[in-house]
Amino acid sequence: MSSKVKVATVQFEPTLGEKERNVAGLLELCEQAASSGAKLIVTPEMGTTGYCWYDRAEVAPFVEKVPGSTTHRFAALAKRHGCFIVIGMPEVDDDDIYFNSAVLIGPDGVIGRHRKTHPYISEPKWAAAGDLHNQVFETPIGRIALLICMDIHFVETARLMALGGADIICHISNWLAERTPAPYWISRAFENSCYVIESNRWGLERTVQFSGGSCVIAPDGTLPAVIDKGDGVAFADIDLAPARARRVLGEPVFAQRRPELYPELLTNTYSWNPRDFFGLYGHEPWPVGKRSRVSVAQFAPTSDVAANLERIAGLAAAAKGEGAELVVFPELAATGLTDPAGTAEPIPGRITARLAELAAGQGMTVVCGLAERDGNTIYNSAVLVTPDGKITTYRKTHLTMAERGWATAGDEWAVVDTPMARIGILIGHDAAFPEAGRVLALRGCDLIVCPSAVKGTFSAAHAGTEVMQPSPIPTGADAHHWHHFRVRGGENNAYFAFANVCDAANEDRGLSGVFGPDTFAFPRREAMVERGEGIATLEIDTSNPDSVYPTNVVRRKDLVCMRMPHSYRALVQSKASNF
Repeated sequence: MSSKVKVATVQFEPTLGEKERNVAGLLELCEQAASSGAKLIVTPEMGTTGYCWYDRAEVAPFVEKVPGSTTHRFAALAKRHGCFIVIGMPEVDDDDIYFNSAVLIGPDGVIGRHRKTHPYISEPKWAAAGDLHNQVFETPIGRIALLICMDIHFVETARLMALGGADIICHISNWLAERTPAPYWISRAFENSCYVIESNRWGLERTVQFSGGSCVIAPDGTLPAVIDKGDGVAFADIDLAPARARRVLGEPVFAQRRPELYPELLTNTYSWNPRDFFGLYGHEPWPVGKRSRVSVAQFAPTSDVAANLERIAGLAAAAKGEGAELVVFPELAATGLTDPAGTAEPIPGRITARLAELAAGQGMTVVCGLAERDGNTIYNSAVLVTPDGKITTYRKTHLTMAERGWATAGDEWAVVDTPMARIGILIGHDAAFPEAGRVLALRGCDLIVCPSAVKGTFSAAHAGTEVMQPSPIPTGADAHHWHHFRVRGGENNAYFAFANVCDAANEDRGLSGVFGPDTFAFPRREAMVERGEGIATLEIDTSNPDSVYPTNVVRRKDLVCMRMPHSYRALVQSKASNF
């Protein structure tokens, strides 16, 4: 089997209830794609019928079994051209249950299907949640997985498919409420080092504006093919070899996973009222929360510890001047990146004593990275130091290949309760693993702090879209439309404070920021430092009205509540099934 495949994404505006018109239009676009040599063609969610159904009775005349008359028509095209096609349609099973389904069709007919597992607000009006989880289909052109729209919000879904060996995730959508290609789409390709072929509808249906932006996303997050607005087909020649290498920013991330640290992924701490859950039996109740200001500081540390601590003190004073109650410094900020083994210090020790003095003097919490020496063992660590001198230490759990030459991985998560928030700590490369942030979210963290020294490209611009969106959804150009660490906050409904090293000579890109807990809230709640030394400060809000159930998104965590952990066992198994 060749590792190179020509693929196509189809963008289409179906007309609600005009099934024959829709099927004919999709067949015409698929014919165009196949005649141009595409071997895998992906079409939008519910493209055969339209999407915005009132109820079960209204959609009933249009549901079909799989295989059925519609799949037969696409199978004939697939057989004629020797290609594979993904279609989106409403399906009915033998028990008269309806599903929003994606069907993979090849030259010999239906290969498999996926039923949307994570319903958006409209599906429960007519469809059941899908019962076919995390499948990967082996085909002559590669291993193919299917997801539908809302499914991709959840880090576990694409991760499970990548662990199952997927080269390509075909994601069919009726995406709305933001400029596309959507950051979530890009992050799922990027963090799993696989291709995502995105087919989204466009146009207005029952007052809902869909976003278009159909695309092919490469394993490094780049976009070899994009359609903005209108019906059409976009092509890309892809090479499966980079997907099968499973590297993120040059690191073999699947070999570096720590499944022994992920058992909590099979739980759902938000399945009950979280205000009750996190105070159950009086054990570790949530902090009350409040409005406060958080800063991230960006600079390039050296191997001169005294100089680093002086710079840290100056940046902390600047953050205090902006009203910050907490400031996060980069990974290894105190001891430097060039010789961490040589500059490592014990905890507690001289460095933490100076940080405690700084925290007390400024009346603020300080989070700072350093190389920690514990006897003959060295860790890449971060400390959270409160104004009263309490020190919490986190040892980086996911080490890069270079770090394995001098550091030992930690084996515990760190969560700290302060008056401003429940805070979780990650360090740099940890945040390349979606499992890590998810564990902290499941523990009820409002804020994740992440001292970092992340190299490479993890952000991309958008030139703007011609798709008109209701205010305040932006449509213009954006230099940082996709920022992978912004996504880390939104997917966990947590604030994410990413303090990165900025050193152009060593490919440390900076782009530090404090990112809000809802990536669909516009204008965005965030503050960034793009290049060079500096600080960025954001007001965060972890408070909640005195109500029985939390209404603040950072406390109710909708995207954590809607997970389906009963299907996640492979996340904690030591080896992937097909990888």
